Amino acid sequence: MSMSDPIADMLTRMRNALMRQHPTVAMPHSKAKEAIAKVMKDEGYIEDYKVMPEKPQPVLQITLKYTGDRRNYRSIITGLERVSKPGRRIYVGKDDIPWVLSGMGTAIVTTSKGVMTGQQARRLGVGGEVLCKIW
Repeated sequence: MSMSDPIADMLTRMRNALMRQHPTVAMPHSKAKEAIAKVMKDEGYIEDYKVMPEKPQPVLQITLKYTGDRRNYRSIITGLERVSKPGRRIYVGKDDIPWVLSGMGTAIVTTSKGVMTGQQARRLGVGGEVLCKIW
């Protein structure tokens, strides 16, 4: 089965797993999804991720991160939003990279230097395609 927007599928699977408080979520692997998961791990939104070599396609397994005790158990991630879509790509320059919740969230941008946060792209002085926002 072909998928028109695999990154949106990744974010939707994560959003659904977070609503049901699942400890992990699995999805088909791609280099772009792995790069996004790496940024999320570096920023502290997820616990860990790993690629499991299965047939016919490898699987990306993400361990979600929660806080609080049993009564106040809630997710670190409160929102995920896809910005650039296959029907409408959103490219920005270094000065137009969006701030998410006045700096409390993170914009994930793909640039000529790889996938990184909006803050890292601003620091390096590069623009690119805004993949998603996370807070």
